[in-house]
Amino acid sequence: MLMSSLAALNSPPVALHNSYSVTTIHHLPLRARGFNFCPRLKLWIHHHFNLRLYSKKPGPATNDLKNSILNIQDNASIKDATRTVSLGKGASLPKIQHKFPKKAAISAASSLGGQSDVGPSLCIAVIGATGELARRKIFPALFALYYSGFLPENVGIFGYSRKNLTDEDLRSIIASTLTCRIDHQQNCGDKMDAFLSQTHYIDGGHDNKEGMAKLNAQMEQIERGSKANRIFYLSVPQEALLDVASCLADKGQTRNGWNRIIIEKPFGFDPLSSSQLTKSLLSKFKENQIYRIDHLLGRNIIENLTVLRFSNLVFEPLWSRKYIRSVQVTLSEDVVTQTGSRPKTSSGPPPTISDQVMVMSCGWYSDGYGIIGDIVQSHILQTIALLAMEPPISLDDEDIRNEKVKVLRSTRNLDPKDVILGQYKAVSGDKVGFHTNNVTPTYFAAALYIDNARWDGVPFLITTGMGLIKHRVEIRIQFHHVPGNLYRERLGHNIDMSTNELILRDVPDEAILVRINNKIPGLALQLGASELNLLYKDKYKMEVPDSYEHLLLDVIDGDNHLFMRGDELEAAWNILSPVLKEIDKKNISPELYELGGRGPIGTFYLWAKHGIRWLDD
Repeated sequence: MLMSSLAALNSPPVALHNSYSVTTIHHLPLRARGFNFCPRLKLWIHHHFNLRLYSKKPGPATNDLKNSILNIQDNASIKDATRTVSLGKGASLPKIQHKFPKKAAISAASSLGGQSDVGPSLCIAVIGATGELARRKIFPALFALYYSGFLPENVGIFGYSRKNLTDEDLRSIIASTLTCRIDHQQNCGDKMDAFLSQTHYIDGGHDNKEGMAKLNAQMEQIERGSKANRIFYLSVPQEALLDVASCLADKGQTRNGWNRIIIEKPFGFDPLSSSQLTKSLLSKFKENQIYRIDHLLGRNIIENLTVLRFSNLVFEPLWSRKYIRSVQVTLSEDVVTQTGSRPKTSSGPPPTISDQVMVMSCGWYSDGYGIIGDIVQSHILQTIALLAMEPPISLDDEDIRNEKVKVLRSTRNLDPKDVILGQYKAVSGDKVGFHTNNVTPTYFAAALYIDNARWDGVPFLITTGMGLIKHRVEIRIQFHHVPGNLYRERLGHNIDMSTNELILRDVPDEAILVRINNKIPGLALQLGASELNLLYKDKYKMEVPDSYEHLLLDVIDGDNHLFMRGDELEAAWNILSPVLKEIDKKNISPELYELGGRGPIGTFYLWAKHGIRWLDD
């Protein structure tokens, strides 16, 4: 018996198509990343659990282990759950503790619970399932996670909207948008069929209370009374958000696990509406249930900010006003040309039809504060908060968010004199995908200051705009000039061009660049500026996951450090309030700029006012 058990343990593992290495004994995971069974425990499980190959029903011991794994998965506040394995009555083995990552726990639990008589451990509902965002981004991201093994095999996917559709209708709508990554093509068709077969549609009608009750009943039918968690992605217009969220809280939540909701920006249209929205949501949900998503924060450059700072000794000592002269954060969208009609805006006159429509890849603003509410209030200020925050006491999400909100509260309210607003000009023939009969800004530049000991006096120069000459997303950290530089005469007249810089670039090509001065080869002593570069496409031969995949996985894991907390949201609006008040009073008007140009000329003067030369390359 002993030899046969050892032979079973050494036999080839059952293949599981996920991103974690998992060795199994007849579908029981015995090794996952950070979770290793000792040989003695493997042997004990094999003898006493009496698992059978291709068994249709999990035995009691299997269910015990599955429940212990799901208990770990359920506690969202535990980052690296410590699991204690207790063996049943009569067993003599001591308790053993292991670190079990939550992502591995999901895959392990799915391998235990994938049988036909066990309900899913996770259900995900997309509210507004027939919209463009759901079709083009949310469902493809969910499938990518499913294919890569980050979702349980029997996950329940639900689409909810007011349209009269069937399950098959929804599956047909989203099927054309589902793809497998270039480096992951094995069993793509089978995985896609499995994912679609587990996708269900709910016609919510025009009464969200009845609709959410129907959604809850359908979920309970699928879950079959088992312990299950639920995620609700509210991809709905702002005017419908509160009604949907309220009805969901009353009628759609499970009592057999956790519930989390995801809401899309804008998180209010101004400080007052944002505060009212937050209060309304907190009357129905706890703060740790709410995930305010901004897909731009799911980019690799954002996650890399803390890694670069806190895992490299060379950078952290330099990260202050003593060495850093300025920080520039840039997010610019260029012009793309497409054929067809212009998308409809939520308000304003209906757009005209044009054979060749020049559109902005980041969207359309029909009224309000335009790019300020869409990009600046969330993405730009969150980027600055992550870049400028003090080291958190741990990587726990709340510890990180506590440090972010300290930075935002320390940031000086914007002086309208330090702000440049712009709007791109209409072109002949009305071939711009934007209504130019208002003063909605499509461009924003400003100089921010953080009033604390680390950053006192350092300008944070932010630029974001639509319809510019190039699509660029980068953070440029410029260091001070070398005091008493012995080679000053060799550097030429433009001392700014020879200043050391650290550049974190996301678009056009993701890279980390360090600009230094070095001697040009030759007999003469001639200096030139060069770049030490890490170009991701050359270093890492892999397809980068979409930002929605990253953020959805964070929601599943209960990791909300890249999602804005209510107090962060309030602090961000307070920074912008003086400018918004001047816009309301019509004391600030956007400066027009050419479509496909570099933006308002006022930006160059603003940079000069703060002692910084605009460097475009």
